[in-house]
Amino acid sequence: MSSQPSPVDALIRDQKRVHAGNLRLAILSAVVVGAASTLLLGLSGWFIVASAAAGAAGLAAAHAFNVLLPGAAIRLLAILRTASRYGERLAGHAAALRALAAIRPAVFASLAAAPPAESLALSRGEASARLVQDVDAVETRFVRLSAPWSAAAGLGAGLFLAAFAGWAPSLVILTAAGAAILSARALARRYSAPARIAVQTKVGALKDSAAALVSAAAELRAYGLEDWAGQTLNQRAADLEAARLAAARAQGLVLASQAAILGAAVAAAMAAAAPTGAPLAALSALAAAMSVEALSGLAHAFDQDGAAREARDRLNALLRHQPRPASAPLVEAPALTLLDQTLQPGERLAIVGPSGCGKTTLIETLLGLRGEAAQPPRGAFAWLPQDAGLIAGTVRENLRLAAPQASDAALWEVLEDAALADRVRAAPGGLSAYLGDDGERLSGGERRRLALARAYLRTAPWLLLDEPTEGLDPTTEARVIEGLEQRLTRTGQGLLLISHRPAPVRLCDRILRLDETAQEKGPAVAPPGLVVTP
Repeated sequence: MSSQPSPVDALIRDQKRVHAGNLRLAILSAVVVGAASTLLLGLSGWFIVASAAAGAAGLAAAHAFNVLLPGAAIRLLAILRTASRYGERLAGHAAALRALAAIRPAVFASLAAAPPAESLALSRGEASARLVQDVDAVETRFVRLSAPWSAAAGLGAGLFLAAFAGWAPSLVILTAAGAAILSARALARRYSAPARIAVQTKVGALKDSAAALVSAAAELRAYGLEDWAGQTLNQRAADLEAARLAAARAQGLVLASQAAILGAAVAAAMAAAAPTGAPLAALSALAAAMSVEALSGLAHAFDQDGAAREARDRLNALLRHQPRPASAPLVEAPALTLLDQTLQPGERLAIVGPSGCGKTTLIETLLGLRGEAAQPPRGAFAWLPQDAGLIAGTVRENLRLAAPQASDAALWEVLEDAALADRVRAAPGGLSAYLGDDGERLSGGERRRLALARAYLRTAPWLLLDEPTEGLDPTTEARVIEGLEQRLTRTGQGLLLISHRPAPVRLCDRILRLDETAQEKGPAVAPPGLVVTP
């Protein structure tokens, strides 16, 4: 069995080291809270009963009873408990939230580094669930670090107080504490763990359905399927609520067992301490109550273990891949060989053929998105995919995906080349205009041209354009082709073009024709023909 920690455990360990100061402060504060809470309640109970007994014994006994020291101790313990509880929450959650801020980018980076067949198979909703709910579940690994220390301090203080009434109340408290821990752990494993795992799974299913249906909202309206979509989402939400209800019932069962044990411990401790007098009996009863109550943090941790374990397993499945180091800048543009075509830097090749013959597959293999064929560095290519995606952001943010440091002047230049500058200037905010989810505030042709402008913005020796004028009217297409011609002349970039339309194909000096036989051979045959000539 390997002793190597899992990727999630390694991330958590690193973050514990980074935030060790805050975590130590949280643990120290939790110890003070646990001890002070038990001592405060036990001392208060003894003080009230002892004061009543002194008053009942007569005026002389009442005058002789010292109220100053117990009163001062009670005030001190109350102040310590309040200040320490604040310190525990502040330090513990600060460490947890900062750790999550480091873990989420690591999860995303690993997902981006995964083979395309794996990373692209993960739906938007499922990816969102992994990055949000699963990482949030990991937070308990930080927040609950102080729970055992607080429980131990509270239990120790309770045993200390009960010892004033003899060994019997202390034994009762120790027995009750063991029963509370064992019952909480057993019930959580039996009921809470499956319910929490189901909640994690159902959240992913709901997000997955919501993302798919929202992206198809226009089609759903056009075909009158809004009711079906609503019913589908309602069913996913009902499944999630059922899982949450089961988790709440499991949590209630754990809490009920703790309450029953607490009640039995109070009664047994009071009975065991009764021969020593009412004040010590009250002290022992309250010490028993607070000792069992101090273990509630552990019970809560057991209750959350199922979700944490499921999240850990799901995240480990994503964290198997290390981000690739940045490619070294290209010294010179590489020549390419595609099947039987060799292209020198600056040349233009059109890839044509019927739908389904493997044109897009050929380009995606060249980019390393399919198969295991050798490819040039991705830095050699600026790519316009057939189904280009846009983020829910501004025009500027969408363009700068290709070049994060690009100036506004460079953005306007590529928008001019893509025949989209006038449309952006007319939009409220210009480059700062918000586009909505997947560019929903743009038409299909405008989204296409924005994605084309983004490809232009990337400094690369080869442009890979998959249907750049699809969905454009002839006038707009002519403007886009003119801008592309001028850009190629200005930059000296090479061009690999896929298109069913004759107008953009005329830009290319050479044509590679694929037919239906490429589809019959399958995508695994074409990739071995992809080579790079330095």
